Amino acid sequence: METAQGTGNPLAGTVYTETLRGVRCVRLSVLTDETTSPDRQREADDQAAAAHNISFGEGDQLREAVDLDVSASKISPFDRPALGGWLARPDEFDALVWWRFDRAIRSMADMHELAKWARTHRKVLVFAGGGRMVFDFRNPMDPMAELQLTMFAFAAQVEAQSISDRVTGAMAAIRNMVLRWRGSRPPYGYMPAPMPEAHGGVGWTLVPDPDAVKVIARIVRELFEGKSISAIAVGLSGDSVPSPRDHWALKKRRKTGGRTGGVKGLVKDAFLWNPAVITRMLRNETLLGWKMHKGKPVRDAEGSPIMQTETPIMTREEFDRIGALLDERSIDNSDRKDTDALLLRVIHCDSCGVRMYLNKQESKKNQHPTYKCNPYSRGFKCEKSANIRGDWADEHVTAEFLRLVGSIETTHVVTIPGYDPGPELRATIAEFAEHQEQEGRQKSKHAATEWQKRADALANRIADLESRKKTEPRRVVTPTGRTFADEWAEKDTAGRRALLIEAGVRLNVRRGTRGGWRTLDTRRVDFTMSGDLDPAAEELDAVATALESETRGDSPTPGARVRLVETARELVAA
Repeated sequence: METAQGTGNPLAGTVYTETLRGVRCVRLSVLTDETTSPDRQREADDQAAAAHNISFGEGDQLREAVDLDVSASKISPFDRPALGGWLARPDEFDALVWWRFDRAIRSMADMHELAKWARTHRKVLVFAGGGRMVFDFRNPMDPMAELQLTMFAFAAQVEAQSISDRVTGAMAAIRNMVLRWRGSRPPYGYMPAPMPEAHGGVGWTLVPDPDAVKVIARIVRELFEGKSISAIAVGLSGDSVPSPRDHWALKKRRKTGGRTGGVKGLVKDAFLWNPAVITRMLRNETLLGWKMHKGKPVRDAEGSPIMQTETPIMTREEFDRIGALLDERSIDNSDRKDTDALLLRVIHCDSCGVRMYLNKQESKKNQHPTYKCNPYSRGFKCEKSANIRGDWADEHVTAEFLRLVGSIETTHVVTIPGYDPGPELRATIAEFAEHQEQEGRQKSKHAATEWQKRADALANRIADLESRKKTEPRRVVTPTGRTFADEWAEKDTAGRRALLIEAGVRLNVRRGTRGGWRTLDTRRVDFTMSGDLDPAAEELDAVATALESETRGDSPTPGARVRLVETARELVAA
């Protein structure tokens, strides 16, 4: 290619006698910013290119780098999705054209790297606006272009810092305004809406997002139906329900997916639901309508959380109930070793009291899996460690459970939440204690005053929570018309295990005696049930025993147990 000839001051513009291969560069920090729209930038770039004999190509050969929703202050030109790709292929073009200086960089460090790259690869940098600035780095012996570019970069960085300070101050002020939303992506479950006239009509607030609220309701319902967080996540992804990040992208009519926070350079077409996303969402106080900043509630002078919406998605009672269930699940999950075992969390060693786990390692041919006590994995010794054949234990528990409660009608239980100020009180006390650790570290009167304001606000909130009374939840029980035997017959192993656990079933196993046992020695095991079903089972057992005694004409044997008969069921039902 011939060398292009140019004359004149780079700032005044350079006249070229050949056509340069240019790349039209477009960047937006916020997609909704109409004053710097991509079309306006393209128009300015085209005018500058025409004036300096630069071609961007056409059709499939169009050379263009479009980076939307990308901050110049935070992301280097070399790390931007589109522009970074072109910079990695310097042999395919001669010039880069931007609308304005701030579309390219807002950092002296980034400008230094870009200028060094342009000098190394002998490129021309053109900025269409502000008098049309052209920096020609094709002559490596001329330092003026780099010097002038550095001066402009300094001015751009100062401007960027000034803008950042103004925005930071404005955001801090808006955070303390009741119901006022600062902008950007809202918490999942909410969407921005104009502030109602009743509250001044200025700015934006948050209202529930109907689509997201339906998803949250589904998650909560399935959670209380017994599904694991992992199973819920798989179901949502399988039904193509957009994840929180993709949900907002679709609301803004953008592409789903994007760069991940893990592997550098990894880009996904869509983000799937996972247990961490669901758990983090359900534990976030934004569901209560609270404003949050850096993971902590934003509080007013009295210490009360500042609301970001008039209509929170959840009440405190509902939020705490979900949190308690998540806590319970997290404790249980830490001990899960074998999810295929029917008696997981049910069978225990009688000697040491710890759970027994199903051992499927078959060291001998035709050896049956056994439940074993393994205290060494927990760091202690069991004096009479027990083990029992797995199928024998399963059959015994199944027979005893169905004998006692198989004919009892199942019920659907709905819990009406109460209110417990305890969780919020404990969280506020912890926040207060953390704040107190900073006492005396303030180096100015203003800082000390602000520290004291927050200390007083937290203390006021603690006093308010301490004055509130706890109300217990209520349960509404509705018969289903089905028995536990019906439910047992239809459920898989996990479902049956859930029935046993909910009923409070426990099987204690003692060490067996030597011998060629072909059936379970029932003297080794104790079956107990301590849940809500126990009184009903005892009542049925008593009725059945009395009926058989009446039939025989004698007195019932104390402690005798017999199989339930249809007449007993009818009497109890009546």
